[in-house]
Amino acid sequence: MNTLQTIHDVPVLMCAPEGETIGDERDVLDLIGNAVHQGAEWVVIPAERFDETFFRLRTRIAGEIIRKFVNYRVGIAVLGDISRHTTASSSLRDFIREGNRGRQTRFLADAGTARAADGQGAAMMLPGKECA
Repeated sequence: MNTLQTIHDVPVLMCAPEGETIGDERDVLDLIGNAVHQGAEWVVIPAERFDETFFRLRTRIAGEIIRKFVNYRVGIAVLGDISRHTTASSSLRDFIREGNRGRQTRFLADAGTARAADGQGAAMMLPGKECA
């Protein structure tokens, strides 16, 4: 069950680890709609909810899913240990690093690393560490 939480004054829809596998952009449309309906500015999705193809950049699935969130002006945070994917792909490490530098995408090692940043919509920053 997804729950709406407030993290440092930012409404965040926290997705449950159990649930439908997210394999393409169509799979996130209901999630985005739910987030917008509840007033969430960010959606945090456990890494295990994503199909393996999300972490293979050549499939373009990650880019399509993230672009859908950007189009709706909702931030996305992928939560969890993805080291087995980043160890195997320098391109994925670069993708994550770039995403974490922006304002609408975060890859977080665990929920404890989430905090609000500058109040300009750049919430969910990693304090001093990256997942890549």
